[in-house]
Amino acid sequence: MATKPLLKISGLRAGIDDTPILKGIDLEIGQGEIHAIMGRNGSGKTTTANVIMGHPDFEVEEGEVLLEGNSLLELEAWERAREGVFLSFQYPQSVPGLQVGNFLRKSVSSIRGEDEAKGGGFRDSLKQAMESLDIPRSFLSRYVNDGFSGGEKKRFEILQLMLLKPKLAVLDETDSGLDIDGIRTVAEGVNAAIRGTDSGALIITHYSRILEHVMPDKIHVLMDGKIVASGGPELATKLEEHGYEWLKED
Repeated sequence: MATKPLLKISGLRAGIDDTPILKGIDLEIGQGEIHAIMGRNGSGKTTTANVIMGHPDFEVEEGEVLLEGNSLLELEAWERAREGVFLSFQYPQSVPGLQVGNFLRKSVSSIRGEDEAKGGGFRDSLKQAMESLDIPRSFLSRYVNDGFSGGEKKRFEILQLMLLKPKLAVLDETDSGLDIDGIRTVAEGVNAAIRGTDSGALIITHYSRILEHVMPDKIHVLMDGKIVASGGPELATKLEEHGYEWLKED
């Protein structure tokens, strides 16, 4: 018997303020898989992420979004988070006054249960994840994203991913603002959180740099709200060399 896909998007049409953006998206991600969406600015990449997460400004006109066979579309964003959907923001907001350590513990308690946020198990997981991302312990006493560099914000997003262990991680331009070492570190964090697990990830990016380290199972090219091409890692290389002009919409 075939295994159900972790994420299944079928015929998804969505927009904002009566402006259509997504014009029929079909996409499936299996457990342990990492997929990527590439495309020009305005193609619908971030809209796809927002619709999956349940951003209230976007209206779904048609189609379905299923997580493990269950529809997400009638759920609020916080309900989707508790169902196991994680969104890494392109521009994470700062929260002055809220310490990183307290934020992480509360987040894990809310999503994974109080027992997961208590005792030595949580401390060990936190320490291991921070070491793998090259984050110093002093980071825990800082306020969430307040005064963080671009690289620190992205590492913090991946730290949350590694601790929350969502079913589905949607990573919106996680590689933006990162240097070469930062991209490698973040990619290693994504691989550690997804590969060999029951989870899956969708990476949204403009460039192939992070994909060289993640090596996604499949890459999808979005143009004018439609997926116009899908393929393996070699597709990202071709896009880097030739751009998008060679792709024609049906």
